[in-house]
Amino acid sequence: MRPAGLGEIPAETVRVARAAFPKGSLAIRVRDELGLLFGDGQFAGLFPVRGKPAWSPGRLALVLVLQFVEGLTDRQAAQAVRARIDWKYALGLELADAGFDYSVLSEFRDRLIKADGGREILDAVLAAARRRDLIVVRGRARTDSTHVLSAVREVNQLELVAETLRSALNAVARAEPDWLNGRARPEWFKHYATRAEDSRFPKDRSRRDQTYRRIGDDGMHLLKMIWAVDAPPSLRRLPQAEVLRQVWVQHFHMVDGEVARRGPKDRPPGVMRLVTCYDLEARTGGKGDINWDGYKVHVTETCDPDTPHLVTSVLTTLASVSDARMAAPVHDELARRDLLPGEHWVDAGYANGGALTAARRDHQVDLHGPLKAVTVPHARGDAAFGQNAFTIDWDNQLVTCPNGVVSTQWAQRRSEEGLATIRVRFSPADCGTCPQLTKCVNSPRPRRREINLRPRDEYEELQQARKLQTTAAWKDRYNIRAGVEGTISQAVHACGLRRSRYRGLAKTSLQHQLTGAAVNLIRIDAWLTNTPRARTRISPLTALRPAA
Repeated sequence: MRPAGLGEIPAETVRVARAAFPKGSLAIRVRDELGLLFGDGQFAGLFPVRGKPAWSPGRLALVLVLQFVEGLTDRQAAQAVRARIDWKYALGLELADAGFDYSVLSEFRDRLIKADGGREILDAVLAAARRRDLIVVRGRARTDSTHVLSAVREVNQLELVAETLRSALNAVARAEPDWLNGRARPEWFKHYATRAEDSRFPKDRSRRDQTYRRIGDDGMHLLKMIWAVDAPPSLRRLPQAEVLRQVWVQHFHMVDGEVARRGPKDRPPGVMRLVTCYDLEARTGGKGDINWDGYKVHVTETCDPDTPHLVTSVLTTLASVSDARMAAPVHDELARRDLLPGEHWVDAGYANGGALTAARRDHQVDLHGPLKAVTVPHARGDAAFGQNAFTIDWDNQLVTCPNGVVSTQWAQRRSEEGLATIRVRFSPADCGTCPQLTKCVNSPRPRRREINLRPRDEYEELQQARKLQTTAAWKDRYNIRAGVEGTISQAVHACGLRRSRYRGLAKTSLQHQLTGAAVNLIRIDAWLTNTPRARTRISPLTALRPAA
């Protein structure tokens, strides 16, 4: 690459664009109001110092964003560069410029993925917005997540093992055809010649179990062949062979010398379990009553009243990653961009004692979100012997129950999620003689009361937050968070947010960064043209409901 300034827009391009678009267009207004969003120098590290000169990466970055603004394919985007006057204006090209082949976009995305360049593209759009004072420093922000379907077809477990074996057989046949031809079982050519979704698996449960065991035995036989001493070493280096081994470890085991299917509780957790052999990073996720295979995206936007609501952070994770772990990564990303809010409104999944404390301590951010209710009867705050009824002496590490009995053990522990906790125990001798033990301990055969506490700063933060969230004023203010769902809806309909275009977490993350940049350009253009925000749709029946 030979970095060069994009310079002024050619005079003839300006003249024709003004005549063709007297009222302007999004691409023209973006260039006029925001100037040059991307320069070649930003992407110099993605290209070698020697070789054939590349098409301007600064222009390619803008093409990628405009492509997502209009929902175009690579071919359509390349055609727009050649044929559309407003795009030539935004890119600063001569009218006779022939553009590039559509494959250049795919190659450029691959370069961006290796350097996590999607963040730089969103950074540049946000930097331009800040220069126009479209973002309030230490204002308000809101975050929510949504599911992202993998680009690969969703399959059930029987289809998964069958397609994994078929993929491995095809890879081995391609690498060592003569070797496999002399060792393959004759029935393999019948059972695995076509894709799993084209197979007619039996509906009867017992016959399906037989099919499952037959596929398991065939896969185990192939694995033994590949890892045999006389097998070509190149077979063990095939990616499909390693995928076959992982899937078989997760779904089968040996019982009395025979291959048997693992039970549901004997399989690895969702964060480790493969769901397809064609996208190894896709995982099964669940949110409410929605279950899917793929990823999850966390969208953060500004929500100040006098500025456009712009996306300031887009983080993509595996589908199995809980929202409860994402408040800190979101704040770290906003801190890197110097876009931390003063108030951050989030969905219920993000808010917990650790997140509230870390946000205030590390970033001076007030995190607001509904806290999960305490479901254990004897631990509820309003119960006769709930935690709020106990007096905690943090300095002396003692807890006193409502009847005046003092705890005897105070120990630092770790929860199943690895979080710091404090386990407080009372003496069985003290609790055993208490006439209210059955009311205090929710157990068929109670011996003594145990209490699990968060560290002091988290505990006090939680108590304060729970008290605040019972007020009508906080509930009214929390209504602001609902607006982020409209942003997700816009990103879904305009840019296909919930369907990954590519395979793998890195490519899906780039897609979402470009989606965030595209939504920002759409909203900045709406702001410049004084386009009012869409009103929340209310059904006629709901509109008749009397005010509370």
